[in-house]
Amino acid sequence: MALSQLFGCVRVVFNDGLRARQQARIAGEPWITDGQLSARLTAAKATPERAWLAKVSAVPLQQSLADLNNAYRRFFNYRKTMRHWQAHGRKGPRPRKVGPPQFKSRKDRRQACRFTANARFKILPGGNLCLPKIGDVQVRWSRPLPSDPSSVTVIKDAAGRYFASFVIEADSSADAQRFPVPDAEVGIDLGLTAFAVLSDGTKIRSPRFLRQAERKLRRIQRTHSRKQAGSRNRHKSRAQLARAHARVAARRADFHHKVSTAIIRDNQAVYAEDLCVAALARTRLAKSIYDAGWSAFTRMLAYKAARYGRVFATVGRFEPTSQVCSACGANDGPKPLAVRTWTCAVCGAVHDRDLNAAKNIVALGRRETHNARGGGVRPGDALAVAGETGTLRGAA
Repeated sequence: MALSQLFGCVRVVFNDGLRARQQARIAGEPWITDGQLSARLTAAKATPERAWLAKVSAVPLQQSLADLNNAYRRFFNYRKTMRHWQAHGRKGPRPRKVGPPQFKSRKDRRQACRFTANARFKILPGGNLCLPKIGDVQVRWSRPLPSDPSSVTVIKDAAGRYFASFVIEADSSADAQRFPVPDAEVGIDLGLTAFAVLSDGTKIRSPRFLRQAERKLRRIQRTHSRKQAGSRNRHKSRAQLARAHARVAARRADFHHKVSTAIIRDNQAVYAEDLCVAALARTRLAKSIYDAGWSAFTRMLAYKAARYGRVFATVGRFEPTSQVCSACGANDGPKPLAVRTWTCAVCGAVHDRDLNAAKNIVALGRRETHNARGGGVRPGDALAVAGETGTLRGAA
């Protein structure tokens, strides 16, 4: 009950600040600064309409205003980057769209509040979390904290579960001791038949968590659709459906973490293809593509590589990794997805489609990495292939 009240206060403060800036913009008044918003919040606690804001800790309320400022900052940075991109002939990738801040609703399935060190929250010897003006909260710890946290964010998700997310300072030397430096490098070809095929021949099967739970999800969804809108039973069925989807997402995230950690642990350099998941999801394979979760997996590889001192790079999405022979480099042309093995017409090598793509990815990634570091990338001399097109002898 106390956390629900705090979530409501945080939401109201965010909406009041957003409404004040929108009204000032419409009226042509100057921009309301962060300090002015904070002063208005302090004055609002003395009014009868907002007196209940004083019953909760002031730190999460100030953090809500900080979130509003960050939302505006990201929006203004996007507008600036967009104007720069248009002024320079639209060169490079289009900036990712960021919209202006939106009002928060009490019907939002995700609620959150943040306590910083100024709030003086405590982790008690028994393992409970003591929050100001809330009291002791029982916590089921997933792992011990390596250092004292600087802030904690309490989150309530759509399934009605509560999480405490701590911000701590990691020890880089401890990370280096955890994962010794290897001398291997690997390329990863992501797919649907196999989730990932590594250039060393390892194949990781696709678990297809959503496909496995599809029958159960369909049954719960049908039951939910029959409930009367606004009834208590519909609210219960909605929570049951959210828990079922959260279970699928948790299983997928656990699988991604285990695979990405193993790859980063065993390899010094990891290369993957820069896939455009949004475009691939417009096809008939959309459900399977979202079920695989390629984007989340590559993000894990990126931040774990940075944490443990590894190299992670992506190759261009337009590189013909499935068309080029990894043995001789001949381009054999595009092939339909049904073709899983093919024979090179030049050198006669028999290739597994995914394994050949992974070998090409690691070669391209190695070339781009060496080029960025100033190394030599020009291939060595090789004999011309018989029948290769060239200039005739004696031609002008």
